[in-house]
Amino acid sequence: MTNRQLITFELCDQSLGIDIMAIREIRAWSPATPLPNVPSHIRGVVNLRGVVLPVLDLSMRLGWGLTEPTTRHVIIVVRIGEQLQGVIVDAVNDIVTIRPEDMQPLPDVGSSQAAALLEGLATVDDRMILILDLDRLAPPMAEAA
Repeated sequence: MTNRQLITFELCDQSLGIDIMAIREIRAWSPATPLPNVPSHIRGVVNLRGVVLPVLDLSMRLGWGLTEPTTRHVIIVVRIGEQLQGVIVDAVNDIVTIRPEDMQPLPDVGSSQAAALLEGLATVDDRMILILDLDRLAPPMAEAA
């Protein structure tokens, strides 16, 4: 395994990371247009230069509660499979390089919703970073299939 670069961000006072190769852009918060009959973690859609982008409330998806977005929140646009999606986060931190030996599996804490969406943990400069597994955040259309 080789080193990986992650963009780290804050969510509910936790540090999380997403593989930098999956990130398309980081944009300022803009209100999403709600859609009917979608899972509670889908906050709606935004228009990204002509592309309709679903926006996930990552806090809600991880079981940490509903995000009340303010102007300080940001949307990280990621590619999940063939689809671009926006993910609401509190703030973007920095780019870190994770060596394979820095990665640790999640401890077995039962079948928590959050653990099912995480790839593992990494410690960087005394910070514990939860690494998201984007494929497991799959769009609701894939979950229904």
